[in-house]
Amino acid sequence: MGHVEGQSRYQSALMAPSLDEQVGAEHPVRVIDAFVDTLDLWALGFSRVVADDMGRPPYHPRDLMKLYLYGYANGVRSSRRLEREAARNIEVLWLINRLSPSFKTIADFRKDHPEVIVDVCRAFVGFCRGQSLYGRELVAIDGTKVEAVASNKKVVTPKTLEKQMAAIDRKIAEHLAAMDEADRREADQDERLDVAAALEALRGEHKLVAARVKDLADRGLNQEVTGEEDAKLMRTARHGHQVAYNAQTAVDAKHGLIAAFDLTSDGNDQGLLLPMALKAKAALQTETLSVVADAGYSSGEQGEACETAGVTAIVPRPATVNPRGDEYFTRDAFAYDEAADAYSCPAGESLTRRDVERADGKARYATAACYGCALKPGCTTAARRIITRDINEDARQAMHERALSDPAWMRQRRCLVEHPFATMKWLMGYPRFLVRGLRKAKAELALMVLSFNLKRAINILGVPALMTRLQAAA
Repeated sequence: MGHVEGQSRYQSALMAPSLDEQVGAEHPVRVIDAFVDTLDLWALGFSRVVADDMGRPPYHPRDLMKLYLYGYANGVRSSRRLEREAARNIEVLWLINRLSPSFKTIADFRKDHPEVIVDVCRAFVGFCRGQSLYGRELVAIDGTKVEAVASNKKVVTPKTLEKQMAAIDRKIAEHLAAMDEADRREADQDERLDVAAALEALRGEHKLVAARVKDLADRGLNQEVTGEEDAKLMRTARHGHQVAYNAQTAVDAKHGLIAAFDLTSDGNDQGLLLPMALKAKAALQTETLSVVADAGYSSGEQGEACETAGVTAIVPRPATVNPRGDEYFTRDAFAYDEAADAYSCPAGESLTRRDVERADGKARYATAACYGCALKPGCTTAARRIITRDINEDARQAMHERALSDPAWMRQRRCLVEHPFATMKWLMGYPRFLVRGLRKAKAELALMVLSFNLKRAINILGVPALMTRLQAAA
Protein backbone atom coordinates (compact mmCIF):
# COMPACT_ATOMS: atom_id res chain seq x y z
CA MET A 1 0.00 0.00 0.00
CA GLY A 2 1.38 3.38 -1.00
CA HIS A 3 1.42 6.69 0.84
CA VAL A 4 -1.12 9.45 0.58
CA GLU A 5 -0.01 11.70 -2.25
CA GLY A 6 -0.98 15.24 -3.13
CA GLN A 7 -1.47 16.87 -6.47
CA SER A 8 1.52 17.75 -8.58
CA ARG A 9 2.59 21.36 -8.30
CA TYR A 10 2.69 21.46 -12.09
CA GLN A 11 -0.95 20.31 -12.50
CA SER A 12 -3.07 22.90 -14.27
CA ALA A 13 -6.73 23.40 -13.41
CA LEU A 14 -9.39 24.33 -15.90
CA MET A 15 -11.29 26.32 -13.23
CA ALA A 16 -8.91 27.20 -10.41
CA PRO A 17 -10.55 28.07 -7.07
CA SER A 18 -10.82 31.79 -6.33
CA LEU A 19 -9.36 33.32 -3.18
CA ASP A 20 -12.86 33.64 -1.76
CA GLU A 21 -13.39 29.90 -2.14
CA GLN A 22 -10.13 29.18 -0.32
CA VAL A 23 -11.18 31.24 2.75
CA GLY A 24 -13.97 29.45 4.61
CA ALA A 25 -17.32 31.14 5.20
CA GLU A 26 -16.76 30.99 8.96
CA HIS A 27 -13.14 32.06 8.95
CA PRO A 28 -12.33 34.78 11.56
CA VAL A 29 -10.62 36.91 8.90
CA ARG A 30 -14.07 37.66 7.50
CA VAL A 31 -14.99 39.32 10.82
CA ILE A 32 -11.98 41.64 10.55
CA ASP A 33 -13.03 42.53 7.02
CA ALA A 34 -16.64 43.19 8.00
CA PHE A 35 -15.74 45.25 11.08
CA VAL A 36 -13.32 47.59 9.30
CA ASP A 37 -15.88 48.05 6.50
CA THR A 38 -18.35 49.43 9.08
CA LEU A 39 -15.98 52.25 10.09
CA ASP A 40 -16.38 55.82 8.89
CA LEU A 41 -12.67 56.36 8.23
CA TRP A 42 -13.09 60.02 7.35
CA ALA A 43 -14.92 60.80 10.59
CA LEU A 44 -12.33 58.88 12.61
CA GLY A 45 -9.55 61.02 11.15
CA PHE A 46 -7.63 58.71 8.82
CA SER A 47 -5.59 60.47 6.16
CA ARG A 48 -5.81 59.73 2.42
CA VAL A 49 -9.36 58.40 2.62
CA VAL A 50 -9.91 60.33 -0.60
CA ALA A 51 -6.98 60.11 -3.03
CA ASP A 52 -5.48 63.28 -4.50
CA ASP A 53 -5.98 64.02 -8.18
CA MET A 54 -2.24 64.20 -8.78
CA GLY A 55 0.74 62.19 -7.63
CA ARG A 56 1.19 58.52 -6.93
CA PRO A 57 -2.02 56.77 -5.79
CA PRO A 58 -1.89 55.95 -2.05
CA TYR A 59 -3.01 52.74 -0.37
CA HIS A 60 -6.46 53.02 1.12
CA PRO A 61 -6.31 53.27 4.94
CA ARG A 62 -9.03 50.64 5.15
CA ASP A 63 -6.71 48.01 3.65
CA LEU A 64 -3.80 48.94 5.91
CA MET A 65 -6.07 48.91 8.97
CA LYS A 66 -7.25 45.42 8.05
CA LEU A 67 -3.66 44.28 7.58
CA TYR A 68 -2.59 45.54 10.99
CA LEU A 69 -5.61 44.11 12.76
CA TYR A 70 -5.04 40.71 11.15
CA GLY A 71 -1.34 40.85 12.07
CA TYR A 72 -1.86 41.70 15.74
CA ALA A 73 -4.63 39.11 16.06
CA ASN A 74 -2.19 36.47 14.79
CA GLY A 75 1.00 37.50 16.55
CA VAL A 76 2.53 39.31 13.56
CA ARG A 77 3.41 42.88 14.59
CA SER A 78 6.55 43.75 12.63
CA SER A 79 6.00 45.80 9.46
CA ARG A 80 8.57 43.66 7.63
CA ARG A 81 6.78 40.46 8.62
CA LEU A 82 3.46 41.96 7.56
CA GLU A 83 5.01 42.79 4.19
CA ARG A 84 5.98 39.12 3.78
CA GLU A 85 2.53 37.91 4.88
CA ALA A 86 0.90 40.14 2.26
CA ALA A 87 2.84 38.30 -0.44
CA ARG A 88 2.34 34.68 0.68
CA ASN A 89 -0.56 34.31 3.14
CA ILE A 90 -3.82 33.36 1.42
CA GLU A 91 -5.88 34.90 4.22
CA VAL A 92 -4.07 38.24 3.87
CA LEU A 93 -4.25 38.06 0.06
CA TRP A 94 -8.00 37.68 0.41
CA LEU A 95 -8.30 40.37 3.08
CA ILE A 96 -6.51 43.16 1.18
CA ASN A 97 -7.20 41.99 -2.38
CA ARG A 98 -3.66 40.91 -3.25
CA LEU A 99 -2.13 44.29 -2.39
CA SER A 100 1.61 44.28 -1.63
CA PRO A 101 2.48 47.40 0.43
CA SER A 102 6.12 47.84 1.41
CA PHE A 103 7.19 47.63 5.04
CA LYS A 104 7.83 51.39 5.02
CA THR A 105 4.24 52.10 3.96
CA ILE A 106 2.95 49.72 6.63
CA ALA A 107 5.15 51.21 9.37
CA ASP A 108 4.26 54.79 8.42
CA PHE A 109 0.55 54.02 8.69
CA ARG A 110 0.92 52.97 12.34
CA LYS A 111 3.25 55.90 13.06
CA ASP A 112 0.94 58.49 11.48
CA HIS A 113 -2.36 57.36 13.07
CA PRO A 114 -1.79 56.55 16.77
CA GLU A 115 -4.85 58.38 18.14
CA VAL A 116 -7.08 57.16 15.30
CA ILE A 117 -6.13 53.53 15.95
CA VAL A 118 -7.14 54.03 19.59
CA ASP A 119 -10.50 55.37 18.39
CA VAL A 120 -10.96 52.28 16.18
CA CYS A 121 -10.61 50.12 19.28
CA ARG A 122 -13.17 52.25 21.08
CA ALA A 123 -15.49 51.92 18.08
CA PHE A 124 -15.56 48.15 18.53
CA VAL A 125 -16.26 48.61 22.25
CA GLY A 126 -19.21 50.80 21.23
CA PHE A 127 -20.42 48.13 18.81
CA CYS A 128 -20.25 45.44 21.51
CA ARG A 129 -22.08 47.72 23.92
CA GLY A 130 -24.84 48.16 21.36
CA GLN A 131 -25.08 44.37 21.05
CA SER A 132 -25.52 44.00 24.84
CA LEU A 133 -22.26 42.09 25.19
CA TYR A 134 -21.31 44.16 28.26
CA GLY A 135 -23.09 43.71 31.58
CA ARG A 136 -22.29 47.33 32.55
CA GLU A 137 -22.52 46.54 36.27
CA LEU A 138 -19.10 45.26 37.37
CA VAL A 139 -15.61 45.64 35.93
CA ALA A 140 -12.26 44.39 37.17
CA ILE A 141 -9.29 46.74 36.90
CA ASP A 142 -5.66 45.71 36.75
CA GLY A 143 -2.34 46.73 35.24
CA THR A 144 0.77 45.09 33.86
CA LYS A 145 4.20 46.37 32.89
CA VAL A 146 5.14 46.12 29.20
CA GLU A 147 8.72 46.84 28.25
CA ALA A 148 9.55 49.83 26.06
CA VAL A 149 12.03 49.95 23.18
CA ALA A 150 14.88 51.52 25.22
CA SER A 151 17.22 49.39 27.32
CA ASN A 152 18.21 49.89 30.96
CA LYS A 153 21.50 51.39 29.78
CA LYS A 154 19.58 54.46 28.59
CA VAL A 155 18.29 55.27 32.08
CA VAL A 156 19.79 58.45 33.53
CA THR A 157 19.47 59.26 37.24
CA PRO A 158 21.17 61.87 39.45
CA LYS A 159 23.19 59.02 40.97
CA THR A 160 24.50 57.78 37.60
CA LEU A 161 25.32 61.34 36.57
CA GLU A 162 27.25 61.86 39.79
CA LYS A 163 29.25 58.72 39.02
CA GLN A 164 30.00 60.08 35.54
CA MET A 165 31.15 63.39 37.00
CA ALA A 166 33.38 61.61 39.52
CA ALA A 167 34.94 59.55 36.72
CA ILE A 168 35.54 62.71 34.66
CA ASP A 169 37.08 64.42 37.68
CA ARG A 170 39.51 61.52 38.07
CA LYS A 171 40.50 61.76 34.40
CA ILE A 172 40.97 65.53 34.71
CA ALA A 173 43.25 64.98 37.72
CA GLU A 174 45.24 62.42 35.72
CA HIS A 175 45.67 64.84 32.80
CA LEU A 176 46.73 67.66 35.12
CA ALA A 177 49.32 65.34 36.60
CA ALA A 178 50.42 64.44 33.07
CA MET A 179 50.87 68.14 32.24
CA ASP A 180 52.97 68.64 35.36
CA GLU A 181 55.08 65.66 34.39
CA ALA A 182 55.50 67.04 30.86
CA ASP A 183 56.65 70.36 32.29
CA ARG A 184 59.10 68.59 34.60
CA ARG A 185 60.52 66.60 31.71
CA GLU A 186 60.43 69.65 29.44
CA ALA A 187 58.50 67.60 26.87
CA ASP A 188 58.05 68.86 23.34
CA GLN A 189 55.25 71.25 22.40
CA ASP A 190 53.16 68.64 20.55
CA GLU A 191 52.85 66.40 23.61
CA ARG A 192 51.77 69.36 25.76
CA LEU A 193 49.17 70.40 23.20
CA ASP A 194 47.70 66.88 23.07
CA VAL A 195 47.32 66.74 26.85
CA ALA A 196 45.84 70.26 26.92
CA ALA A 197 43.31 69.38 24.20
CA ALA A 198 42.22 66.22 26.04
CA LEU A 199 41.90 68.22 29.26
CA GLU A 200 39.72 70.83 27.56
CA ALA A 201 37.46 68.11 26.13
CA LEU A 202 37.03 66.55 29.58
CA ARG A 203 36.13 69.91 31.11
CA GLY A 204 33.52 70.42 28.38
CA GLU A 205 32.08 66.96 29.07
CA HIS A 206 31.98 67.78 32.78
CA LYS A 207 29.95 70.93 32.08
CA LEU A 208 27.43 68.96 29.98
CA VAL A 209 26.91 66.36 32.71
CA ALA A 210 26.57 69.09 35.36
CA ALA A 211 24.00 70.87 33.18
CA ARG A 212 22.01 67.65 32.89
CA VAL A 213 22.04 67.19 36.67
CA LYS A 214 20.66 70.71 37.06
CA ASP A 215 18.04 70.10 34.35
CA LEU A 216 16.75 66.96 36.13
CA ALA A 217 16.59 68.87 39.42
CA ASP A 218 14.79 71.84 37.85
CA ARG A 219 12.13 69.54 36.34
CA GLY A 220 11.75 67.54 39.55
CA LEU A 221 12.71 64.26 37.88
CA ASN A 222 14.53 61.40 39.57
CA GLN A 223 15.11 59.55 36.30
CA GLU A 224 14.98 60.01 32.52
CA VAL A 225 15.32 57.54 29.67
CA THR A 226 17.40 58.78 26.75
CA GLY A 227 15.50 58.33 23.48
CA GLU A 228 12.33 57.17 25.26
CA GLU A 229 11.50 60.04 27.59
CA ASP A 230 7.92 58.89 28.21
CA ALA A 231 8.96 55.51 29.64
CA LYS A 232 10.26 54.88 33.16
CA LEU A 233 12.36 52.26 34.91
CA MET A 234 9.74 50.00 36.52
CA ARG A 235 9.70 46.74 38.39
CA THR A 236 8.30 43.96 36.18
CA ALA A 237 6.95 40.59 37.28
CA ARG A 238 9.51 38.37 35.56
CA HIS A 239 12.44 40.44 34.35
CA GLY A 240 13.35 42.64 37.31
CA HIS A 241 13.58 46.39 36.71
CA GLN A 242 13.08 47.33 33.06
CA VAL A 243 12.29 50.46 31.08
CA ALA A 244 8.56 50.01 30.62
CA TYR A 245 5.04 51.42 30.48
CA ASN A 246 2.12 50.55 32.73
CA ALA A 247 -0.78 49.07 30.71
CA GLN A 248 -4.19 49.30 32.41
CA THR A 249 -7.43 47.51 31.50
CA ALA A 250 -11.00 47.43 32.83
CA VAL A 251 -12.70 44.11 32.01
CA ASP A 252 -16.47 43.71 32.09
CA ALA A 253 -17.80 40.82 34.16
CA LYS A 254 -20.50 39.58 31.76
CA HIS A 255 -18.37 38.09 28.97
CA GLY A 256 -14.83 39.12 29.91
CA LEU A 257 -14.59 41.79 27.21
CA ILE A 258 -12.24 44.71 27.80
CA ALA A 259 -14.30 47.87 28.27
CA ALA A 260 -11.52 50.45 28.68
CA PHE A 261 -7.74 50.65 28.63
CA ASP A 262 -4.94 53.12 29.09
CA LEU A 263 -1.16 53.33 28.98
CA THR A 264 0.76 55.42 31.50
CA SER A 265 4.30 56.18 32.63
CA ASP A 266 3.25 55.86 36.28
CA GLY A 267 4.72 52.67 37.70
CA ASN A 268 2.39 52.76 40.73
CA ASP A 269 -1.26 51.68 40.45
CA GLN A 270 -2.36 53.52 43.58
CA GLY A 271 -3.52 56.66 41.80
CA LEU A 272 -5.14 54.92 38.83
CA LEU A 273 -8.33 53.50 40.36
CA LEU A 274 -10.54 56.54 39.68
CA PRO A 275 -9.15 57.34 36.19
CA MET A 276 -9.74 53.76 35.01
CA ALA A 277 -13.17 53.60 36.65
CA LEU A 278 -14.20 56.82 34.88
CA LYS A 279 -12.93 55.49 31.54
CA ALA A 280 -14.96 52.32 32.07
CA LYS A 281 -18.07 54.33 32.98
CA ALA A 282 -17.71 56.44 29.85
CA ALA A 283 -17.13 53.41 27.62
CA LEU A 284 -20.11 51.53 29.06
CA GLN A 285 -22.30 54.66 29.23
CA THR A 286 -23.60 53.95 32.72
CA GLU A 287 -24.24 56.24 35.68
CA THR A 288 -23.16 53.77 38.37
CA LEU A 289 -20.55 51.04 38.30
CA SER A 290 -18.86 48.61 40.66
CA VAL A 291 -15.14 48.05 40.24
CA VAL A 292 -12.94 45.41 41.83
CA ALA A 293 -9.16 45.70 42.00
CA ASP A 294 -6.24 44.29 43.99
CA ALA A 295 -4.46 45.85 46.96
CA GLY A 296 -2.14 47.87 44.73
CA TYR A 297 -5.06 50.26 44.06
CA SER A 298 -5.88 50.80 47.75
CA SER A 299 -6.08 54.55 48.38
CA GLY A 300 -8.44 56.45 50.64
CA GLU A 301 -8.31 59.53 48.42
CA GLN A 302 -9.18 57.46 45.33
CA GLY A 303 -11.90 55.60 47.23
CA GLU A 304 -13.58 58.81 48.35
CA ALA A 305 -13.40 60.23 44.82
CA CYS A 306 -14.96 57.02 43.46
CA GLU A 307 -17.91 57.35 45.84
CA THR A 308 -18.48 60.91 44.63
CA ALA A 309 -18.36 59.73 41.00
CA GLY A 310 -20.95 56.97 41.50
CA VAL A 311 -18.38 54.16 41.56
CA THR A 312 -18.51 51.43 44.19
CA ALA A 313 -14.91 50.32 44.70
CA ILE A 314 -14.08 46.87 46.05
CA VAL A 315 -10.40 46.97 46.94
CA PRO A 316 -8.61 45.20 49.83
CA ARG A 317 -5.92 47.09 51.68
CA PRO A 318 -2.39 45.66 51.82
CA ALA A 319 -1.60 43.38 54.73
CA THR A 320 -0.20 45.37 57.65
CA VAL A 321 3.27 44.43 58.82
CA ASN A 322 5.75 45.90 61.24
CA PRO A 323 8.84 46.78 59.20
CA ARG A 324 11.00 46.38 62.33
CA GLY A 325 10.28 42.66 62.59
CA ASP A 326 7.67 39.97 63.13
CA GLU A 327 8.23 40.01 66.90
CA TYR A 328 6.67 43.49 67.18
CA PHE A 329 2.99 44.44 67.32
CA THR A 330 1.47 45.08 63.90
CA ARG A 331 -0.83 48.00 63.17
CA ASP A 332 -3.85 45.70 63.54
CA ALA A 333 -3.11 45.48 67.28
CA PHE A 334 -4.10 49.15 67.62
CA ALA A 335 -7.86 49.79 67.71
CA TYR A 336 -9.19 53.07 66.31
CA ASP A 337 -11.90 55.01 68.16
CA GLU A 338 -13.65 57.21 65.60
CA ALA A 339 -15.47 59.32 68.20
CA ALA A 340 -12.27 60.20 70.04
CA ASP A 341 -10.08 60.22 66.90
CA ALA A 342 -7.51 58.14 68.77
CA TYR A 343 -5.94 54.68 68.78
CA SER A 344 -5.87 52.31 71.73
CA CYS A 345 -2.61 50.33 72.01
CA PRO A 346 -2.15 46.79 73.47
CA ALA A 347 -1.16 48.37 76.80
CA GLY A 348 -4.46 50.28 76.96
CA GLU A 349 -2.93 53.70 76.35
CA SER A 350 -4.49 56.24 73.98
CA LEU A 351 -2.55 57.45 70.93
CA THR A 352 -3.86 60.88 69.90
CA ARG A 353 -3.36 62.81 66.68
CA ARG A 354 -0.08 64.72 66.69
CA ASP A 355 0.25 66.17 63.19
CA VAL A 356 -1.12 65.98 59.67
CA GLU A 357 1.02 65.91 56.52
CA ARG A 358 -1.20 67.42 53.85
CA ALA A 359 1.36 66.61 51.15
CA ASP A 360 1.00 62.85 51.57
CA GLY A 361 -2.47 62.90 53.15
CA LYS A 362 -1.38 61.19 56.37
CA ALA A 363 -2.17 61.83 60.04
CA ARG A 364 0.18 60.56 62.77
CA TYR A 365 -0.82 59.33 66.23
CA ALA A 366 1.43 58.87 69.26
CA THR A 367 1.47 58.89 73.07
CA ALA A 368 3.98 59.96 75.72
CA ALA A 369 3.24 56.77 77.68
CA CYS A 370 5.66 54.79 75.46
CA TYR A 371 8.65 55.93 77.52
CA GLY A 372 7.77 53.85 80.60
CA CYS A 373 5.64 51.14 78.97
CA ALA A 374 6.36 47.53 79.97
CA LEU A 375 5.25 46.29 76.51
CA LYS A 376 7.57 48.61 74.61
CA PRO A 377 10.19 45.87 73.83
CA GLY A 378 7.49 44.09 71.85
CA CYS A 379 6.22 47.25 70.16
CA THR A 380 9.10 49.38 68.86
CA THR A 381 12.81 50.13 69.18
CA ALA A 382 12.19 53.84 68.59
CA ALA A 383 11.56 56.37 71.33
CA ARG A 384 7.83 55.92 70.83
CA ARG A 385 5.42 54.09 68.53
CA ILE A 386 3.80 56.19 65.81
CA ILE A 387 0.66 55.01 63.98
CA THR A 388 0.00 56.55 60.57
CA ARG A 389 -3.56 56.92 59.31
CA ASP A 390 -4.78 58.04 55.91
CA ILE A 391 -6.90 61.20 56.03
CA ASN A 392 -9.45 59.35 53.88
CA GLU A 393 -9.12 56.15 55.90
CA ASP A 394 -12.89 55.68 56.20
CA ALA A 395 -13.29 55.39 52.44
CA ARG A 396 -10.27 53.08 52.26
CA GLN A 397 -11.68 50.89 55.03
CA ALA A 398 -15.07 50.76 53.30
CA MET A 399 -13.41 49.43 50.11
CA HIS A 400 -11.52 46.89 52.23
CA GLU A 401 -14.66 45.67 54.04
CA ARG A 402 -16.48 45.18 50.74
CA ALA A 403 -13.62 43.02 49.50
CA LEU A 404 -13.62 40.95 52.70
CA SER A 405 -17.40 40.54 52.71
CA ASP A 406 -17.18 37.79 50.06
CA PRO A 407 -14.00 35.89 49.04
CA ALA A 408 -15.53 35.46 45.57
CA TRP A 409 -14.70 39.08 44.74
CA MET A 410 -10.95 38.47 44.50
CA ARG A 411 -11.42 35.15 42.68
CA GLN A 412 -13.62 36.87 40.13
CA ARG A 413 -11.08 39.67 39.76
CA ARG A 414 -8.33 37.19 38.93
CA CYS A 415 -10.46 35.32 36.40
CA LEU A 416 -11.46 38.53 34.63
CA VAL A 417 -8.22 40.50 34.35
CA GLU A 418 -5.47 37.87 34.16
CA HIS A 419 -6.82 36.08 31.07
CA PRO A 420 -6.79 39.15 28.73
CA PHE A 421 -3.26 40.10 29.76
CA ALA A 422 -2.04 36.53 29.29
CA THR A 423 -3.63 36.33 25.84
CA MET A 424 -2.26 39.67 24.68
CA LYS A 425 1.26 38.92 25.94
CA TRP A 426 1.15 35.52 24.25
CA LEU A 427 0.24 37.22 20.97
CA MET A 428 3.08 39.71 21.47
CA GLY A 429 5.60 36.90 21.87
CA TYR A 430 8.16 38.70 24.01
CA PRO A 431 5.96 41.37 25.65
CA ARG A 432 7.64 44.51 24.41
CA PHE A 433 6.44 47.47 22.38
CA LEU A 434 7.95 47.96 18.93
CA VAL A 435 7.50 51.74 18.71
CA ARG A 436 8.84 54.68 20.69
CA GLY A 437 6.85 57.19 22.69
CA LEU A 438 3.70 56.96 24.77
CA ARG A 439 1.34 57.97 21.93
CA LYS A 440 2.53 55.29 19.52
CA ALA A 441 2.89 52.63 22.21
CA LYS A 442 -0.72 53.30 23.24
CA ALA A 443 -1.77 52.63 19.64
CA GLU A 444 0.00 49.28 19.83
CA LEU A 445 -1.84 48.49 23.04
CA ALA A 446 -5.12 49.49 21.34
CA LEU A 447 -4.43 46.98 18.54
CA MET A 448 -3.80 44.25 21.12
CA VAL A 449 -7.00 45.12 23.02
CA LEU A 450 -9.00 45.19 19.78
CA SER A 451 -7.55 41.83 18.73
CA PHE A 452 -8.52 40.31 22.08
CA ASN A 453 -12.05 41.74 21.97
CA LEU A 454 -12.55 40.48 18.41
CA LYS A 455 -11.46 36.98 19.36
CA ARG A 456 -13.65 37.08 22.45
CA ALA A 457 -16.70 38.29 20.50
CA ILE A 458 -16.19 35.47 17.97
CA ASN A 459 -16.10 32.94 20.82
CA ILE A 460 -19.28 34.41 22.30
CA LEU A 461 -21.41 34.78 19.16
CA GLY A 462 -19.67 32.75 16.47
CA VAL A 463 -18.56 34.08 13.10
CA PRO A 464 -21.93 33.90 11.24
CA ALA A 465 -23.90 35.70 13.97
CA LEU A 466 -21.20 38.32 14.46
CA MET A 467 -21.00 38.90 10.70
CA THR A 468 -24.74 39.40 10.54
CA ARG A 469 -24.67 41.97 13.33
CA LEU A 470 -21.70 43.82 11.82
CA GLN A 471 -23.37 44.00 8.42
CA ALA A 472 -26.55 45.30 10.05
CA ALA A 473 -24.52 48.01 11.81
CA ALA A 474 -22.74 49.09 8.61
